[in-house]
Amino acid sequence: MKIGLNMEFIRSQDKPFEEGVRRAAQIGYKFVEPMVHNGRELLSEAGYFHSFSMDNDPLEMREILDRYGMEASGLSAHCPLMRPEISVPYLEKAVRFAAAIGAPVANTDEGIRPDWLGDDDCFHVMKYTLTKVLQTAERHGVFLGIEPHQSITKTTDGLLRIANLVDSPMLKVNYDTGNAFLGGADPYNGLRAVMDKLVHVHAKDISVQQAASEQGKVTGTPVGCACGEGVIDWPRVVSILREGNYDGALSVECGTAKQAEESLRYLTGVLK
Repeated sequence: MKIGLNMEFIRSQDKPFEEGVRRAAQIGYKFVEPMVHNGRELLSEAGYFHSFSMDNDPLEMREILDRYGMEASGLSAHCPLMRPEISVPYLEKAVRFAAAIGAPVANTDEGIRPDWLGDDDCFHVMKYTLTKVLQTAERHGVFLGIEPHQSITKTTDGLLRIANLVDSPMLKVNYDTGNAFLGGADPYNGLRAVMDKLVHVHAKDISVQQAASEQGKVTGTPVGCACGEGVIDWPRVVSILREGNYDGALSVECGTAKQAEESLRYLTGVLK
């Protein structure tokens, strides 16, 4: 099992992708989880945001990772599965991008459900999207990780239903402990339930204050607090992962560089 860092930690400092990679390496991480987007947008272009445009050469990202001795544990490529006109070309591009930089998985979730899409129809649409994208994923050997983050995946049953919509070895789960907790699921039972599908883990802790005010009222949160300072029982999480022979990444999702430092120190101790 390895400890990585989601690039969201640098967002609060208005820094670009390369600075985030440099800081992650300086802290002591060996793995990061970059976020990508389509087209051009002002903040990234001006160097105030860490997201990386897929219109750029993926080998440019690979060069930055190599410069700091880093690897990509996965690619953050969230896109609404219920809008295939957007998600099919976006996720196909993300899969090819992940393959080019050596990332084993492109992580996504179902996205916000359109009000006009019925209970049954939404699964038919997602199955179409996933079937098309997974053809590309299978060609390139990149997993597609479904994350608990919205109205359907906030429950373990909903997460597994989407993760089993298509019979493909590349359709997996990126389990987010913090999102599962806030959505009202038991993160430990949920983790056990998805173990056969597990390919990547978002190590997200939730502060006591946020847990008290938001649990059961939201479907997730962008970032958590430092691992070990919130409500998630990390020795229990690691025990479940070891029982399931998980050897992938724990990708820390926190909001500041200081929290990233504390998370690495704490999780290193737990793994030892």
